[in-house]
Amino acid sequence: MIKKRIIIILTMIQLGILALAGRLVQLQLVSTESFHGVNLIEASVAQRTEQLVIDNGRGMFVARNGEPLTYEYIPTLVLFPFLKKMDWPIDQIATIVSIRKETIKRQLETAKGPIILHDGQQPIQLQPWQMERINDLCIPGVIAVHKQYELKQKYAQHVIGLLGENEKLLKERYGDRKLSQKTKIGVSGLQSSFDEFLIPDGETKLLYHVDARGEPLFGMDVKYTEQANPFYPITVQTTIDRTLQQRVEQIVAQHGMQKGAVVLLDVKTNDVLALASAPAIDERDPYKDGAMENKALLPQVPGSVFKVVVAAAALEHGLIHGQTFNCDQKINGEPEEKKRGMRTFEDSFAISCNRTFGELGKQLIAIDKNVFETYAQKLGLLPRVGWEGDVYHFPSFRPLHEEKKGNIWGDERDKHIPLAVAQTSIGQKDVRVSPLAVANMMATIARGGEAKQVRIVQKMMYKDGTTFFAFDEKRLTMDSLRKETVDELQQLLQLVVTHPEGTGRSFQSLPYAVAGKSGTAQTGKNDVVNKWFAGYFPADRPKYALVVVQLETTSSAAVTNSIFADIVHATYELEQKGRYQE
Repeated sequence: MIKKRIIIILTMIQLGILALAGRLVQLQLVSTESFHGVNLIEASVAQRTEQLVIDNGRGMFVARNGEPLTYEYIPTLVLFPFLKKMDWPIDQIATIVSIRKETIKRQLETAKGPIILHDGQQPIQLQPWQMERINDLCIPGVIAVHKQYELKQKYAQHVIGLLGENEKLLKERYGDRKLSQKTKIGVSGLQSSFDEFLIPDGETKLLYHVDARGEPLFGMDVKYTEQANPFYPITVQTTIDRTLQQRVEQIVAQHGMQKGAVVLLDVKTNDVLALASAPAIDERDPYKDGAMENKALLPQVPGSVFKVVVAAAALEHGLIHGQTFNCDQKINGEPEEKKRGMRTFEDSFAISCNRTFGELGKQLIAIDKNVFETYAQKLGLLPRVGWEGDVYHFPSFRPLHEEKKGNIWGDERDKHIPLAVAQTSIGQKDVRVSPLAVANMMATIARGGEAKQVRIVQKMMYKDGTTFFAFDEKRLTMDSLRKETVDELQQLLQLVVTHPEGTGRSFQSLPYAVAGKSGTAQTGKNDVVNKWFAGYFPADRPKYALVVVQLETTSSAAVTNSIFADIVHATYELEQKGRYQE
């Protein structure tokens, strides 16, 4: 009996030892990188290492002139906590950085890890000569470095996009590639589009190993580690003008536009200089009120802005000469509240007479059922307008991957229904185009009829500044309007502002002459409308194409024209100061 008990006890002990051994094998060999969601190797190294990350290793975005849009690098002084237990030339350092040594001591006393020396609330910013003198002293634990900081001022958040930790998405994108589960990846905007190029290959950091008491394990040597590949991380140079972007965002906020978009293009290059979407993103709750949506890239009801397409088609089909239109009537023949009498085509465009374009639309559809699609594409309005092309192993790469296609017809049978045709002709019914596409249409006309793809990125650069890939200017279509048609469209767009009854006459006093087209689109919600103004300036030598749309507002509350006018003023002022360079 006793022997049997001994055998049972020994067996249980052996089983316990085997279970413990199995657990150790699992921890040490099998699940080292994923044990209940924890990377044991990382955790073990972190436990015995004091470190300061200098650069997270992810590529960055810069503006067209090189100013940072995501991170900046500040020359700072790093101090390691073991300094408080040793005698070191603190007086020399205090003299070089022009700060009292008591301040340095006080910050070291409370340090539990490597610290950046601060003066008040801000890190001390060193001059090149200060960095050189400090590092020449070769004091263990005292190192001058350029440390990466996230910009406090956010620029073009909807364009640049956000980063986030998403283990599932990380695995979907990168499979078995060895990346920390805490690696941040792009979840929207350019951060998402360029994620493959920007994903970090490793951090740049200062570190030293410690024992259980926090004492240096291998002497006072501080190691500097960085990515093994000297060409990375990549920098993405956008087309954004940082100063213009900041002013546009300030103007949108000042006028309290709750939902809408602004797009400002360089007419010559078709580059995005500024792009804003409202509401702004609150990083604490980015999905609140649909703020993550970039309204500039999503199709919206354009209203009378679409009349530009009908006008172009009517001009090229010779329907204008000799016709006058009864602007006392609506498109369905009912009386208009505001009597405007019989009008010419030119007058009708300036005052935005719906009856005129309803009639022209029906005449055009009778000639060609696809006439609207044809001319919308010639004008650079459809289907998508953002840059697209092959980038290494990415076929049809689209930096603005969130841009959606526009649309004119919801049902092909509507082309045979006169009222549906008339409604479509004035940008209602199922017509949907993005503010980016409307800006592209205005730039196409301003440029003389050449439709280009819209660029948001100029190039990607290696760490040493050499070009990794250039996003060259590209035609959107080779099918263009006649020069005579473009000339007449330019005159019509100017007439909207110069005509005494023109819908854009409030812009006559601006420092630049403006050409453009207004739009008030019914959204199907009582008096709720989309309020547009799309145009370019200066009208006689176009440099900028600008679109402002306020979504889901009322005509009386709309701030569209005020925002448009203020952006024109801001652009003029910056040019006078020589800020914006062609």
